[in-house]
Amino acid sequence: MAGRGPAPKEPARRRRRNADAAPLVTLEPDDELRGPELPEGVLGEDDGEPVDWHPMTKLWWESWRTSAQAALFTATDWLFLIDTALMHHTMWAKGRWEFASEVRLRAAKFGATPEDRMRLKIQVETPGSSRPAVSTALAGVTDIASRRSRLTA
Repeated sequence: MAGRGPAPKEPARRRRRNADAAPLVTLEPDDELRGPELPEGVLGEDDGEPVDWHPMTKLWWESWRTSAQAALFTATDWLFLIDTALMHHTMWAKGRWEFASEVRLRAAKFGATPEDRMRLKIQVETPGSSRPAVSTALAGVTDIASRRSRLTA
């Protein structure tokens, strides 16, 4: 029944306060080569010849060295990535795909995917001047406006 009971209390102040969001780190790619090269001689030998890194691992490594995030990496980060490169090489060279989940988890710590970068609060800016211009003269591709005009004419 209305009017009975004690008056409602004033809204209490929140007891929990969400921490302020960590600052967003904004990086701009500069294509600078950072970090060490993949070490030679760590993969052992095959018939007296040193085993070379798998081509996919070389590509993976170079993508890390030229990534925008590489500007933030310390010496220990690069050592951790070298250990990860060993797993990556084993995965590709020997078909040991059970390493894939560990490689994925380790790469996520450095912001390998857009989702990982969002979680780490890293934003990679794409400079407007470096965006490739869209070519309207691609082989076999016509402008949508010309297609519409042909269909409606």
